Amino acid sequence: MNRRMPATETVRMALSTLRSNRLRSLLTMVGIVIGNASVITLVGVGRGAQGLAEEQLTNLGANVLFVVPGNNNTRRQGITRPKTLVLEDAEAIAEQVPSVKRVAPQINSNQVVQAGARSATSSIYGVTPEFVPVRSFEVAKGRFISSQDESGARAVAVLGSDLRTKLFPTGAAIGQQVRIGNQAFKVVGVMAPKGAVFGSNQDENAYIPLSTMVSRITGRDPIYGVSLTFISVEARDEQSTGAAKFQITNLLRQRHRILRDDDFAVRSQKDALTIVGTITGGLTLMLAAIGGISLLVGGIGIMNIMLVSVSERTEEIGLRKALGARSSDVLQQFLVESLVLASLGGAIGTLVGLGTVSLVAAFTPLPAAIGATTVVVTVGLSGSIGLFFGVVPARRAAKLDPIVALRSL
Repeated sequence: MNRRMPATETVRMALSTLRSNRLRSLLTMVGIVIGNASVITLVGVGRGAQGLAEEQLTNLGANVLFVVPGNNNTRRQGITRPKTLVLEDAEAIAEQVPSVKRVAPQINSNQVVQAGARSATSSIYGVTPEFVPVRSFEVAKGRFISSQDESGARAVAVLGSDLRTKLFPTGAAIGQQVRIGNQAFKVVGVMAPKGAVFGSNQDENAYIPLSTMVSRITGRDPIYGVSLTFISVEARDEQSTGAAKFQITNLLRQRHRILRDDDFAVRSQKDALTIVGTITGGLTLMLAAIGGISLLVGGIGIMNIMLVSVSERTEEIGLRKALGARSSDVLQQFLVESLVLASLGGAIGTLVGLGTVSLVAAFTPLPAAIGATTVVVTVGLSGSIGLFFGVVPARRAAKLDPIVALRSL
């Protein structure tokens, strides 16, 4: 009666076979290495993109709401209302909504900013003094827009840190004059670096009084008055954001005489985080699926090479079975060979992927990172793929008739 081969002997023989064909073994692992590295890298980059977006949104403040004009689902038939948000809407929110602490109306306009021979195209923000506390910005040098600047429509400007560097690379900017469009402005402050928000670099902006923006750059609509780009609203605390959103929505519906669909939207940080999480989560899943295809191709490569190995080792298999080896012993040896190839390739690919993720995190703004669970799952998946695609070659080897196999000797 044939005795079962010890598992240690099966592993030893499998490793010996792989070592005797080093080049083939290495080439067989390439597909798994690429697949694992792709999954780790793409998932890490996807999580980095999600983390960057969430970090930018967090910088806006947990209790900040944004009132934006327009709605894709708006039906305009039979509804009388302002065509967009206006300054009176912001004033009404500040006066009539009890859960609101501060309101910062804003008008945006892209203009060329000049200082001597240097110039740069920049986003000009017409704002009020409330902009800084509501949006959690900081002034690095000088001062921000004051209430006197706003009431007097003064020609003063505050520059973002990057814009200041472009216009005044060697000298101080405070007290200097810049031209925004065709108008001269005195620089009274420089903002602290803020970074990008929603893909827009806030450090390249310039800030002027909202009243000055209306009187000198954008003008006033003869029918609707001062149209706003959006309104930033700071609720009294994070717990009040829900109440503030509800109260602002009701107030604007009354002011705009909304009968059916709103012509505005009130967005909170949580809404934005939910949207960003859904988008980036789907993106990460798609990237992981793309990497998974590489793993699948690597598994097919293992099966192909193992089938070739079975054909080349027909005499060896027949001799082993003639000397008493069981079909299960042959099956186990080929499965172990497939598992070793896939697991070793998975481990190497994981190291390559982790190295790539570290480089992305070090040299790009993306805080790319990968969790231990993802690493374990990916390595385990590569090993499972090795077992799955090694079954067919292993079964073919195990079913060889020793007499037929030995005829080829």
